[in-house]
Amino acid sequence: MEFESTEQMQMVYETLNNISLAITRLEERSLNIHSVDDYLLSPSGMEKLDAACMVIIALGEAVKTLDKLTEKKLLPTYPSLDWKKVMGARDIMAHHYFEVDADEVFSIIKNDLEPLKQAIDYFKKQLFTE
Repeated sequence: MEFESTEQMQMVYETLNNISLAITRLEERSLNIHSVDDYLLSPSGMEKLDAACMVIIALGEAVKTLDKLTEKKLLPTYPSLDWKKVMGARDIMAHHYFEVDADEVFSIIKNDLEPLKQAIDYFKKQLFTE
C-alpha cells in the first residue's frame, strides 16, 4: 500500500499502535474476569465492565479511522476478520449504552481480541517493516 504523504503514513502508524494499546489494555484489565458474573456481581466488576466498554468504543473508532485513512483499501486485505463487526460493536456501545449485553462484552474480550491483535500485527509488518 502506498501512502499519499508522510503525514498519512504517520497517522496510519499511530492508529495501528493505538489499536494495539487498546487491545493490551483490555487484556490486562480483564485478567481477573473469568465469567460474566465477575462483571455483574460487584460494584468493582461493574466499573470494569464500564471501562471495558469505553476501551471497546475507542478501539472501534480507531478501526474506523484506519479504514478512512487507507481509503477502505487496507482492511479488505485481511478478510478473515469481520471488520464490520469490530466497528459495529463500537456503534452499539456508544449509541445504545443501556442495552449493552455483558455477555457480549465478555465474549469480545475472551474471543475476539487475539484475532484482532494478529490482524494489526500483520498490518504493521506489511506496511512498516522493510
